[in-house]
Amino acid sequence: MTKRERTKVIQIGERVIGGGNPVLIQSMTNTRTEDVPATVRQIERLAAAGCDIVRCTVPNMEAAKAISEIKKQIPIPLVADIHFDYKMAVAAIENGADKIRINPGNIGSKEKVKAVVDAAKERGIPIRVGVNGGSLEKEIVAKYGGVTPEGIVESALKQVHLIEELGYDRLVVSIKSSDVLFSIKAHELIAEKINYPLHVGITEAGTLTSGNIKSALGLGVILYEGIGDTIRVSLTGDPVEEVKSAKLILRNMGLRTGGIEVVSCPTCGRTKIDLIGLANQVEQMVQDIPLNLKVAVMGCAVNGPGEAKEADIGIAGGDGEGLLIKRGEIVRKVPEEQLLSVLRDELLHWNEV
Repeated sequence: MTKRERTKVIQIGERVIGGGNPVLIQSMTNTRTEDVPATVRQIERLAAAGCDIVRCTVPNMEAAKAISEIKKQIPIPLVADIHFDYKMAVAAIENGADKIRINPGNIGSKEKVKAVVDAAKERGIPIRVGVNGGSLEKEIVAKYGGVTPEGIVESALKQVHLIEELGYDRLVVSIKSSDVLFSIKAHELIAEKINYPLHVGITEAGTLTSGNIKSALGLGVILYEGIGDTIRVSLTGDPVEEVKSAKLILRNMGLRTGGIEVVSCPTCGRTKIDLIGLANQVEQMVQDIPLNLKVAVMGCAVNGPGEAKEADIGIAGGDGEGLLIKRGEIVRKVPEEQLLSVLRDELLHWNEV
């Protein structure tokens, strides 16, 4: 039994995590939460891309009250992100948040934390205890001689135990760092100490390129070890890109099926078509096609058919023309400018064959 299968089952809105349930994808809006129309539009885009749970910042009372209206218009659970003011957490709960994210160490006194816990307990919504490497208590940093995996785990366990002492155990835990190896070690340690679901991510991972590499490395190892119940790929950019990347990570880890997987070869001197542009167009084109297939985009007719044998369907470029390939067999030649449209037509009529 994996560590993921041993975690406590927690319901977030209509979604369920833990206990071996599918790993869910989370992202976060970057709109002003109090701007309801803009926030709803972004959440709709995230949901369409495959986001399962969305988090919104709640820095003020206006944002907390906006949750009520946002909730009426979105199809996925909403998590309210609270940093310092416990009143914002209570207000977010009262306005219908499906989960709240807090660092109890930043909330203040035990009485303030208790007010948040009591509000969550009254409505039965989970609390995500979030601790980042940059927010460790001074005494823990001093104890370990710096920010360490052991220190971040101790800090998280301290906050978890505080909420348990207040009589609540509908918890999700996240411990995040921007350092990949640090994150892997910390998750290995905490997975042995608690059975609460873990939200996993490499925080502040960076821009689209560097952030994707760091997230794929860190999340790949952690997920492979059977750890993690929800994930977020933290990128500096459009949050929809986070969802796309998370889906690819889960699919390549064997933790999610469905959707079209696009494989494409690197360019070389034999390539006589715009392979880079074509591959990008294919990847974008298949987003709205509900099939579970592998599509190959190959750069030449020399190795294309052979390399595409593992795919259900593929195209291989030539000189002004290309090949349409199904299950490794050449079906017909196609003018280069028609490759994309022919491929799309084949996919749209796939189940009619």
